[in-house]
Amino acid sequence: MVRWWWPDGHVDPAEIRREVDQLAAAGFGGAEIAAVHHSIRDKSVLDPAGHGWGTPAWNAGVEAALDQAARRGLSIDLTIGPSWPAALPTINPDNPAAAKELAHGSATVTPGATFSGPVPPPAISSASTPTLLLVQAARIEPAHSTGDETGLDPASVRDLTSLVTGGTITWTAPASGEWVLIAYWERGSGQRPESGPHTAPEAYVVDHFSRAGTQAVIDYWESGLLTPAVRKLLRRSGGALFEDSIEIETDALQWTPGMVEEFGRRRGYDLAPFLPVILLSEEDPVFTYEAVLTRHARKDYWDTVSELFNEHHFTTLRDWAHSLGLRLRAQPYGLQTDAIAAAAILDVPEGESLGFKNLDDYRCLAGGRDLAGHALLSSEAGAYQGGAYTTTWKKLLTTMGGAYAAGLNQTVLHGFSYATAPGAAWPGFAAFTPYNGTAGYSESWGPRQPTWDHITDISGYFARIHAVVRQGRPRVDVAVLRQTGYTKTGIGASWFTASGVPTGWTHQFVSGPLLDLPSATVADGRLAGPAYKALFVEGDRFYSSECTMTVAVAERLLSYARAGLPIVLLGAWRTASVPGVGESDRLRAIVADLLAEPTVRMVAAQADVPTALAALGVRPDVRYATASTLLTMRRVDGDVDYYYLCNGRHGENVKPPVAPIDHEVTLARTSGDGVPYLLDPWTGRAERIAVYTEESDGIRLRVALRPGQARIVAIGRPGLFGDRTGRPPHATATSADLVRFADGALLIRATGAGTYTTALSDGRTVTTAIDSVPAPVPLSSWRLRVEDRRPGTPVTHDLRLDRLAPWPDIPELADVSGVGTYTTTVHLTGSGAYLELGEVTDTCRVRVNGRDLDPVDQLHPVLDLGPHLRRGTNTIEVEVATPLGNRLRVADPAVYGGLTRQPYGLVGPVRLVPYKEKRVTRPGL
Repeated sequence: MVRWWWPDGHVDPAEIRREVDQLAAAGFGGAEIAAVHHSIRDKSVLDPAGHGWGTPAWNAGVEAALDQAARRGLSIDLTIGPSWPAALPTINPDNPAAAKELAHGSATVTPGATFSGPVPPPAISSASTPTLLLVQAARIEPAHSTGDETGLDPASVRDLTSLVTGGTITWTAPASGEWVLIAYWERGSGQRPESGPHTAPEAYVVDHFSRAGTQAVIDYWESGLLTPAVRKLLRRSGGALFEDSIEIETDALQWTPGMVEEFGRRRGYDLAPFLPVILLSEEDPVFTYEAVLTRHARKDYWDTVSELFNEHHFTTLRDWAHSLGLRLRAQPYGLQTDAIAAAAILDVPEGESLGFKNLDDYRCLAGGRDLAGHALLSSEAGAYQGGAYTTTWKKLLTTMGGAYAAGLNQTVLHGFSYATAPGAAWPGFAAFTPYNGTAGYSESWGPRQPTWDHITDISGYFARIHAVVRQGRPRVDVAVLRQTGYTKTGIGASWFTASGVPTGWTHQFVSGPLLDLPSATVADGRLAGPAYKALFVEGDRFYSSECTMTVAVAERLLSYARAGLPIVLLGAWRTASVPGVGESDRLRAIVADLLAEPTVRMVAAQADVPTALAALGVRPDVRYATASTLLTMRRVDGDVDYYYLCNGRHGENVKPPVAPIDHEVTLARTSGDGVPYLLDPWTGRAERIAVYTEESDGIRLRVALRPGQARIVAIGRPGLFGDRTGRPPHATATSADLVRFADGALLIRATGAGTYTTALSDGRTVTTAIDSVPAPVPLSSWRLRVEDRRPGTPVTHDLRLDRLAPWPDIPELADVSGVGTYTTTVHLTGSGAYLELGEVTDTCRVRVNGRDLDPVDQLHPVLDLGPHLRRGTNTIEVEVATPLGNRLRVADPAVYGGLTRQPYGLVGPVRLVPYKEKRVTRPGL
């Protein structure tokens, strides 16, 4: 999918239809319509009254998009409001449905002194009208103070609200100690959606923690956006309602009316005495009690906010979306709320490559998705700060490769911009560039980009990856219980993230609410749909790593252990505490029973985790001898196993860089007689793997991958992918470069002459001689024809090159972006050969003797030309497409002049590497 940015309602329905056609022709499956125009700094050129979000002009564009998408088989998602967060033009900050905050004012009172005067107003002013909620006094306790927080004595807190008369208060402090008078003010936050105005009147953010805020959104849609045509088309769209990350910004504490009552009902005690330590001012706490009590009180508060958010906002929106025939897709993070639980509520939870620090952020959402039995985990993919018009598809592929191993199976590219907007310069409107006057976020993919000429190769790759990582059901080794279900934190699981993943282990995160799902049961010693082999529990990583869990969760873990699920606890769990304010005796009694179960182990150090797992008989589905950057994902469909394997990074900024890998891997298999296939995500071809070893519980084979490169292995019955190989002997080892099946026979391939030994699965060892093989042929002389994409009519450059070089090193191409076709000829005497392209920026395609070859693996551009070469003269063409960055440096220097020239083009070294093949066995033997 793409995130399709519109400059509000400044769109032409005819152009909308044309862009739907462009996406369909490019091989995309859908688009998300979003009103975003950060690049337009002078908002006066916009017309929010006539062409804003939700106006008739906007609705006409939406109708055109939905209608044309239905004709072309695309799905369309609609964002819940203009930009983000969810906001409406029908409310102001004082409206009951608007976002609220709890501000405070305070005054210090010396021992025995009398405070008399106006109730202290909020320390930070606001345009909204504050309502006094409560006035308290508390004695300052310096022993509890920290560098930024004033310590208070919790036993001294007293309610002075009854002393307020006409906005003033008179109160005399006790004779001992210094005191602070605190006034709590409830008010609207006044937050507006990003980069407005998008509407007239201007929209304000709704209260995401109340039924009133969510109902206001529903009412607005029902009354204005859901025209009869839109309503009808939505049911045909196969799409979703979408909400971006929940970036609620306040100067004080995020709040909702009725919070005190809701807190008391849910937590079982009064919030008021703990309000001093809950307060925030400019995102920082103000007061504190003793550290543990403060931590527990804050945990209880944010757990309450989380429950209100998930119940009143996501659950209500999801049910309403279903009534329209839509799903609900959302990024359920940005607040201190349980995003793992939210992922189970949503039809399609979504993460993002920009904000997610490592793959564990995806694994959090994947745990919620899979325990709830949903199918998709989506990602806002490829938003790189400052990467506008310089981002390569290779960069995006490298970024996203590891995410598919973490459970991602829907990619929403960031993004595809509508063609134009008021004041937009060449090459057209882009939602996030210029950004503050310079190059902004990438990328505006689309026909404006030269690389779009190769887009079907890229979209085909994504489609095949998605197809595989949606097969059947996931299989994950371990569930990690996260007491506080945050994501977008970069905080992983001890031992598993740092040591387990590099040795083949897979894991996901679950939080307490997920264990209440009907599917969260143990069968045959496995937990729930992903068939977790074990549950791992450590201290709360977000609250001082304290060994804490609720009584309800402890009872559920005890039932799991008694049902046969292995459980490993890391830390001092015999002295565990409940996460909020309350007694822990009952919890400790349950934990004692839990630790007495034979399926449970408690360890003191991270290094002891693998020993505990081994003692419980738990080992990963994927195994290899030494630590590796290989990332894996397994899905099972009936008796077929699908493995996605990627040499990827655990996070975008994780160091050191990934290096090539080449080692053996053992893959568990469902069917004891299944055979392995290699599925090529670039070409769509399935090939029976000829070299592997069968072990008692799996198949061992070699995996060699360049950085970012992915491989898909399927294990199933012979003939699964239409081959007729049957069950002849396969190779278990060889000294040749390659062994493959051809018409039921085994062939070896080598790029050099020699005698090669191949061990077969029937116990035989075969020696095969290959005579002389031509030496590799460097290809350095080329004819180059470049279509220079620039404002106005493209210009063509025809050059002859005696050596390959980046375009900036060629004077005629120094600031050129576009599509270049490299042509050369080579004389061959009759041999197959590999074409090694070396360095290419960005995308490429290859033709041999006038015939288009299969798509090139853009992360490892080596092609087998064997079926396409002929004896004598052969013509090889390499077409290379680039981003627009080098041209924009000079076409719009005020914005893009600071970009460095990129090494576009075919840089190489390029060479043809001949090989020869020889049969090792006859068909069927």
